[in-house]
Amino acid sequence: MGFLAGKKALIVGLASTRSIAWGIAQAMRREGAELALSYQNDKLQGRVEKMGAELDTDLTFELDVAADANIEQAMATLGERWDGLDILVHSVGFAPRDQLEGGFLDAINRKGFQIAHDISAYSFAALAKAARPLMAGRNGALLTLSYLGAVKSVPHYNVMGLAKASLESAVRFIAADVGPGGTRVNGISAGPIKTLAAAGISGFRTMLHHVEKVSPLRKNVSIDDVGNTAAFLCSDLAAGITGEIVYVDAGFNTVGMSLE
Repeated sequence: MGFLAGKKALIVGLASTRSIAWGIAQAMRREGAELALSYQNDKLQGRVEKMGAELDTDLTFELDVAADANIEQAMATLGERWDGLDILVHSVGFAPRDQLEGGFLDAINRKGFQIAHDISAYSFAALAKAARPLMAGRNGALLTLSYLGAVKSVPHYNVMGLAKASLESAVRFIAADVGPGGTRVNGISAGPIKTLAAAGISGFRTMLHHVEKVSPLRKNVSIDDVGNTAAFLCSDLAAGITGEIVYVDAGFNTVGMSLE
């Protein structure tokens, strides 16, 4: 029996089998969790339903985090099938492509800033707020995904770095708010991984090579590495951990300088 047996988990942001969300979903299912999956729009419906079949679930539904009514409807749909929710995984991040090219000041504009923060940071708080009634009294866990760009400048990451910094702050504020009710809140700051989302960042291949060259473990991490950590953080094994950002990046964040 896995260490998530009996847990009900909603994965928000699953779009492909190359995504970090897929690694998380696989690890949680392996450890016994019952899963629900959301898709952003009709275009992704068939793909997510197919992945759901591989994960032994038919509980899939539309959830566009940019629309409050859609979030509310998603939670209502969950409530019709489940008596509660133990785990919510937020694997959502977006900025317009032009925001991730060139220098920070050259790229940034008001609209891009607003979109990046709305989709990448506010959506976590919105989901946590909407899911709160379903998670009441269940000693549940909320989890989101961040990146090193939240705390250090990374070429071309630009406004997404600011959005991830906001997201990491939200982890701490939400943890303080829901902790008395038994819910834990954490984030994973994953190293660069070849996902569809990462493909939009200029110079990403160079970034992968650099991390592999200088990280203490001399490698890049995989979606399985992140998935295993996510499963642990959302399990009762991590009952004393909340408000934290856990790095899964082969130790790259600990390196101050490399002599080549």
